[in-house]
Amino acid sequence: METAPTSYTVHAHTTLPGVAEAEFGAETVRFDRSWASEPSGLPGPAELLAAAFSACLLKNLERAGQLLDFHYDSAEVEVVARRQDVPPRFTEIGYELRITTAEPAHRLELVHRNLRKFGTVYNTLAAVCAVDGTVVAVSPSGHPR
Repeated sequence: METAPTSYTVHAHTTLPGVAEAEFGAETVRFDRSWASEPSGLPGPAELLAAAFSACLLKNLERAGQLLDFHYDSAEVEVVARRQDVPPRFTEIGYELRITTAEPAHRLELVHRNLRKFGTVYNTLAAVCAVDGTVVAVSPSGHPR
């Protein structure tokens, strides 16, 4: 039995010159909508896409932690999205996910496989560009293992 697709609604509108806002849930995020001008310091669409990808990894880490009884103290991720101008598109997304955990290497790889398999944003982007990354265990003492 198939379930209906989940829907997500975002409302975005222009505000100041070169600035817009997106509203979703109880949050508002300002972003740069300027073209061919000095950067505003706000995230643009590319950074928002990379942020959505990082949120997908961290949310699915939480999911995998609960389903696989994988214990970790904290996690951080760095995402690099590469784009080209002609034709305009993303060509590659790379990431390094650092997890503070005492779990053994084979459990870390199991979690990484789950992130790649069950991440909605991950799989959507992987269908249109190269996605590659690593998961690094950091011991609770703060040193990579």
